[in-house]
Amino acid sequence: MTKNIHVAVLMGGWNSEREVSLRSGQAAYEALVKLGYAKVSKIDFSREIYQQIQELKPDVIFNALHGQYGEDGRLQGLLDILNIRYTHSGITASAICMDKILTRKVCSSVGVLSPQYEILKKGEDAQNKEKIFNIGKPFVIKPVNEGSSVGVEVILQNSQFDISKYEWKYGDEMILEKYLAGQEIQVAVMNNKALGAIEIRPKGLFYDYTCKYTAGMTDYIMPAEISEEKYAEVLELAQKCHQVVGCKGVSRVDFILNNKDDGDNNFYLLEVNTHPGFTQTSLVPKIAKYVGISFEEIVEYLVNSASCGIS
Repeated sequence: MTKNIHVAVLMGGWNSEREVSLRSGQAAYEALVKLGYAKVSKIDFSREIYQQIQELKPDVIFNALHGQYGEDGRLQGLLDILNIRYTHSGITASAICMDKILTRKVCSSVGVLSPQYEILKKGEDAQNKEKIFNIGKPFVIKPVNEGSSVGVEVILQNSQFDISKYEWKYGDEMILEKYLAGQEIQVAVMNNKALGAIEIRPKGLFYDYTCKYTAGMTDYIMPAEISEEKYAEVLELAQKCHQVVGCKGVSRVDFILNNKDDGDNNFYLLEVNTHPGFTQTSLVPKIAKYVGISFEEIVEYLVNSASCGIS
């Protein structure tokens, strides 16, 4: 594709992942300028997005948004209507992957395992307590449709937790998930091909928002320190997930290898991320660099593969 085009980087927004999106967007913007595109601009996503796009008239939108509105299919639908090409996945894949439960149901159709889980619902304390009892400690509570580990809590065996006092900051439904001990393995998929798997070793209890976006809070092991057989297996699983939900461009698929505390040594899907972070601590650029793909090459590939009306 010619570089004589106008690329607008859409970033920011008003949800819980605004700051991460601004950092991702700035990195993408700088890469696009370095690559020599004729015109590169930035849009801070707002409810006046239609007017913002109409004023700028970009040829391609580089979607650097994270979380609700930008990553869940709603923005993609608007851009399809406006017939403007955009990076990353389309409506269907975006909507599926933003919903962690729906993602697991779809990926289970190709044989991908997920941790045992229940859905907790606001106002149903008696049922919620029964579900918590059935899952048992340790367990994880996480929002159905937030990213960057926003709102995730790990409740250990000796932790106190009372669902009747839960604040429900992230919606009226939450995922209650059996905590599985093991190695956290994340896979980058680009152009329908798994590039590699990285192991993350957070210095906190788990890979939370602070560990994700604070330099020095997590050790990254590339390639992941698992056997050759397990490495090949997780690449295949990630590729299956990417393809079955219909992802496009770049995705990151997160797993736990349940190989501690008498685990069964199987991979369990945690989530599929259609808009992996593009910050200095982000995982997809780390994985891509290891296999000889630069940050600028990822950005250029995403622009070249941009389209509209694709699921």
